[in-house]
Amino acid sequence: MQRRTFLQWVATLAALPYLPGRAHAEPPALLRRAIPSTGEQIPAIGMGTWLTFDIRDESERTQRTPVLQAFLDHGGKLLDSSPMYGDSEATIGVCLKQITQPERIFAATKVWTPGRWLGIKQMEASQRLWGVPTFDLMQIHNMLDWETHIETLKQWKADGRIRYIGITTSHGRRHEEMEQALMREKFDFVQFTYNVVDRDVEQRLLPLAAERGIAVICNRPFQRGGLFDRVRGKPLPEWAAEFDATTWAQFFLKFIVAHPAVTCAIPATRNPAHAIENMEAARGRLPNAELRARMATLMETL
Repeated sequence: MQRRTFLQWVATLAALPYLPGRAHAEPPALLRRAIPSTGEQIPAIGMGTWLTFDIRDESERTQRTPVLQAFLDHGGKLLDSSPMYGDSEATIGVCLKQITQPERIFAATKVWTPGRWLGIKQMEASQRLWGVPTFDLMQIHNMLDWETHIETLKQWKADGRIRYIGITTSHGRRHEEMEQALMREKFDFVQFTYNVVDRDVEQRLLPLAAERGIAVICNRPFQRGGLFDRVRGKPLPEWAAEFDATTWAQFFLKFIVAHPAVTCAIPATRNPAHAIENMEAARGRLPNAELRARMATLMETL
């Protein structure tokens, strides 16, 4: 099923509960994963905001409110951002004021500046922009001055100003340094790039996170859209039905969250229907090891 066909199906499905005399089965349960340090469970699909929420014009920021509301209404929880993402945090703040039940969001952002004092000021600014009383997760973005910030985050966690501490990297950079950091300090979360064509973290970082009891957030699940370029005009393989994937987006996301060490993948979108489509990847069956190998082999040929 192509994405356009899926979106038409979503619109049709949304109308079904209003048809008279029709019995409706409950949808499959949403896949949730436990945060190892506490056992708290979160949905296996979250949402990123890099590029998609970076809107400078204040009058246009409300355009993302339907996206965030659709994400939340279909079971979404973890929302990830960063001061590095331009005006994304300001856009989030506007949207959170407009959506229903904004308290259901698992608010995750990052500190991305050198120095303790600047880090504190940046995190306080992020809190004002989001308009949240506390952040669920504060991450050290791309490991920038991480040894300084980790001490601040430990104190903030002890004081109840944040709930979890994380550290991030992206697009294959600094994996050796990340490994050393995870061995030295006790992080609740780690975030790095992982998808069906970028699998370097399978060698050390994913096993290490599992061994150390660290929750894993996977960024760039669609390889910045590059995965869709590879499959454009190509039909979804029939065997994708074996793990309930009906679109390429779900194919890509299910590959990621099927890994037992992965806690959450964070696709980004500007489209409410795409947000719903992404969340559906957290329902139904997941591919087993044999199918995941087949998925990876397929993508290598495209």
